[in-house]
Amino acid sequence: MSVLSRSDDSLIARWWWTVDRWLLVTLALLLAVGLILTFGASTPVAERLGLPVFYFAKRQVVFMAASVVVMGLVSLASVHTVRRGAIFLFALSLVLMILTLLVGPEYKGATRWIPLGNFTLQPSEFLKPSLIVVCAWLFAGAMDDKDFPGRSIASGLFIIAAVLLVAQPDVGQFILLSMVWGMQLVLAGLPLLWIGGLVLGGAVALGLCYLMIPHVTSRIDRFLDPASGDTYQVDTALNAFRAGGIFGRGPGEGAVKKVLPDAHTDYIFAVAGEEFGTIACLVILTLFAVIVMRSLMLLTEEDDPFVVLATGGLITLFGLQAMINIGVNLALLPSKGMTLPFISYGGSSMLALGLSMGMVLALTRRNRFEGKSQIRAGRWT
Repeated sequence: MSVLSRSDDSLIARWWWTVDRWLLVTLALLLAVGLILTFGASTPVAERLGLPVFYFAKRQVVFMAASVVVMGLVSLASVHTVRRGAIFLFALSLVLMILTLLVGPEYKGATRWIPLGNFTLQPSEFLKPSLIVVCAWLFAGAMDDKDFPGRSIASGLFIIAAVLLVAQPDVGQFILLSMVWGMQLVLAGLPLLWIGGLVLGGAVALGLCYLMIPHVTSRIDRFLDPASGDTYQVDTALNAFRAGGIFGRGPGEGAVKKVLPDAHTDYIFAVAGEEFGTIACLVILTLFAVIVMRSLMLLTEEDDPFVVLATGGLITLFGLQAMINIGVNLALLPSKGMTLPFISYGGSSMLALGLSMGMVLALTRRNRFEGKSQIRAGRWT
């Protein structure tokens, strides 16, 4: 990259001198950790299913490569392009969500995926980041023009997305999206009375899900009272952390991946704890923390409300998803099938994360030598 001088006006050169290097390096390290853990955790799962030993690992390499390409391309975009792309993606995601409910196959009591040959698409993964950016645009518009009904439109779009998620049902994603959307409302200047109403509405919605959706009832009951049902996966994950101790049992020496069906997806953090120990788990947590904190720090110098709301929402989505996955692994939260960003196996999740972090990189680009964002300069928009 040394050949790209600061006087070079090409697209790649402008990207290189404005993108945040800390975010790039940390994301690269997280991807590397994910690749290592996927190769170790997925081989026993493939063997149990009668598949080639490296079936999931090879597919993850393809997913990860595609995610990196998506992230890189999106990070080149201007703020206006990110906004326009999010609007198009949100509309497409809504159509695909409806199509999923109509023709998608049912798996473990849920209808969330559309088969596309050897690939299974989960539209809700793309709905989340696109809705967050679209709502950020609407909230920012309402902040600039008090007569613009941005909050009302954003509320309507959120309700549509929430209904589709609950219909699948995917209560975990609904709760995650609700928390991020609520955070955006607070950043957009929501009055305290509305904040209280939002919290109350969320509690009521969660209560209704508990009463009306059997598998939600079962998971919460088992979390509150482990003796009330099967807690095999959580107990096995906790035993893996105990067996790993501080330094772990060594690469490839773990036992949890041989008995847990979701060792390469939902419980890959337990695999890391058993084979590489508490220190490795702390390193993973540090990588997530650096990405979140660095992104938030970049927003402290931002004066565009859309960028603050969009980036804040996207990075909150990223951080909360990691917290939920790790919390489930440590039995701190009820069981929920949610991937650990950039580490768990999954095609739709990996591509959507690449898209999300590509938008974060694009929205936080700065000219580090002039001290002012050049993405908003006339010739770069």
